[in-house]
Amino acid sequence: MNNLSTTVQRGQEREKDSTEQDKQGEDEEKPRCEWDFSLSTVVSSRTTAGAASDALGVIEFDPSNTVIATGGIARKIRIYCLKSLFPESSQGERNTTLLLDHSNVCRNCICTPAKLGSLRWKPGSGGKVIGSGDYDGVVMEYDLEKGVSVFERDEHGGRRVWSVDYTHWDPVVGASGSDDGTVQMWDPRCGGDGGRCVAVTQPSAARSPVCSVEFNPFGGPLVAVGCADRKAYFYDVRRMVRPTVVFDGHQKAVTYVKFLDSTTVISAGTDGCLKLWNVNDSSSAVRTYKGHVNNRSFVGLSVWRHGGLLGCGSEDNQVFVYDRRWGKPIWVHGLEPGRDRGFVYSVCWRQVEEDNCTLVAGGSNGTLQVFMGRRKACFEEE
Repeated sequence: MNNLSTTVQRGQEREKDSTEQDKQGEDEEKPRCEWDFSLSTVVSSRTTAGAASDALGVIEFDPSNTVIATGGIARKIRIYCLKSLFPESSQGERNTTLLLDHSNVCRNCICTPAKLGSLRWKPGSGGKVIGSGDYDGVVMEYDLEKGVSVFERDEHGGRRVWSVDYTHWDPVVGASGSDDGTVQMWDPRCGGDGGRCVAVTQPSAARSPVCSVEFNPFGGPLVAVGCADRKAYFYDVRRMVRPTVVFDGHQKAVTYVKFLDSTTVISAGTDGCLKLWNVNDSSSAVRTYKGHVNNRSFVGLSVWRHGGLLGCGSEDNQVFVYDRRWGKPIWVHGLEPGRDRGFVYSVCWRQVEEDNCTLVAGGSNGTLQVFMGRRKACFEEE
């Protein structure tokens, strides 16, 4: 799923020979893990165990951080209440992993007409509407209570939509990035004709696929775009004619760009690196994170803003956690110990402001795994 080998070939294929000039020094302090992580819950399907057709390519917490949505190539949006993954009987037993079946804990399931590349909860809907981008190039919104589509937009010429996001102001505006090399912004209130087009931009002159789109969740006019031409672009939504900032540091396609705070972003690429950037200084990356394996696919990227932690998957079927302060991982966990095949395709942090954290990961076999983290006692006073 989400194999970028052909996608990247459509973009700029030659790799840079120059050495990256990061601000990160070779004598960086040795990373330390200030968290105790444990595998809390595993959700799988007995009928399709190990089936590639059930791969989970996207996981999203709703704005209340109490509901999880998943999607992928199985053409289904599954909704889970977080509390259903932590029954009362399991609380306090931190060394026990709960084994559940999708059919027993999935609150509701919506079948979609195509494979899904992206999901995003629609702001202001009270967790009742979720947007999606699919492999047929269509953006849709679904009413989760009624289980039906309430909005459809097909303006990417049938090319896969890799990413969908919404603004964090009112009125809400949506954006989608696609294999057709464009970012399109639209007003979903005008649902009769697929939404009124607000802006269209093509970041790459070569029309390289757009892999990621994210509005600044802290407010402000910036939208971040990750492109298969190995660059991350930042636009002022009030003037989408040309980017205000361009980050050029990855050796391969930029698959994700996420805001860590209002001026700091994390990018991920199929060069096996994450990079931290300051939007006010595009000269070089502040830090590069290495350890996971990623050279051809989407493996997920999520940031826990309160804790300063970064999570990503890997093509060796492991979950990696980095602390923003250090370039090496502070914690690694294999989804299926003893198996060398399979990918971790998606990860998502629960955005809470406390010293307990939750990371959810989805694999190529359709298994959902929930990890709990607690700050170690010796670091609680820092």
